[in-house]
Amino acid sequence: MAVTGLLALLDDIATILDDVAVMTKVAAKKTSGVLGDDLALNAQQVAGIAADRELPVVWAVFKGSLFNKAILVPAALAISTWVPWLVTPLLMLGGAYLCYEGFEKLAHKFLHDSAQDSAHQQELVDALKDPGIDFLVVEKEKIKGAVRTDFILSAEIIAITLGIVAAKPFLTQLIVLSGIAIMMTLGVYGLVAGIVKLDDVGLHLSKKKGTVVRKLGAGLLKLAPWLMKSLSVVGTAAMFLVGGGILTHGLAFLHHQIEAWTGPMSYLIKTLASTLAEGLVGIIAGAVVLSGVAIIQKIFFAQKRSV
Repeated sequence: MAVTGLLALLDDIATILDDVAVMTKVAAKKTSGVLGDDLALNAQQVAGIAADRELPVVWAVFKGSLFNKAILVPAALAISTWVPWLVTPLLMLGGAYLCYEGFEKLAHKFLHDSAQDSAHQQELVDALKDPGIDFLVVEKEKIKGAVRTDFILSAEIIAITLGIVAAKPFLTQLIVLSGIAIMMTLGVYGLVAGIVKLDDVGLHLSKKKGTVVRKLGAGLLKLAPWLMKSLSVVGTAAMFLVGGGILTHGLAFLHHQIEAWTGPMSYLIKTLASTLAEGLVGIIAGAVVLSGVAIIQKIFFAQKRSV
């Protein structure tokens, strides 16, 4: 009897672990869109920080990110336990926000005056050259801003993961949510630390003896800015794909329409076409949300001026 009970327990544990592995893999794939943007944003947050202070700043933001997830994971579990009907609306809201953020970047790139961006960047550089500036205050402000940004991105990650495991037992939800939270935090800030020091490593190697080592250093110096730009582009594209995918699966009629349209295609073409369709949905949704936000802002500021 005892042996039978032990075997049953082991079988239950194996089933849970198998569930956790599958759900974690799916969640990691679904949240990868936020990861690229998270990397680019957090790497940019340390711009203007002295080289010897970059890693301490990344470490401080890392701890803030863990604190954010320590709040978000229990909140997600509480929602799943007591108000499970709220999971889908939150997931759709997260998907819409991803699309909005992605389209806002596109709008800023193509509609914003580049001269204004250059002038703003020069103002920041000039401010940092001011001998009276307190760099500890600058660091603290950058850390606070980065942690606030991380909270939004972490909320998206947790919401997407919760949508995947919402129908699973509580223990599976707890393990998957906690696992994704820890993996994403370690992954993002480990890579951010590597990215922000990439140019320093390149500079160090470029001064070494040996043609091969110096060429490697020069290559890393060229790679660093290209990597930052690539992360931003990939992150933006992924936001449309992930956000559009969330919205498409949440709107049954749209999901069925795409399935009907891609039905006769081969598996590879169907996958590609479905992905492109979801990305298009993401772009359209981002444009709609951005337009709505712009209208609300205009109404708000108009009312504020009239007061």
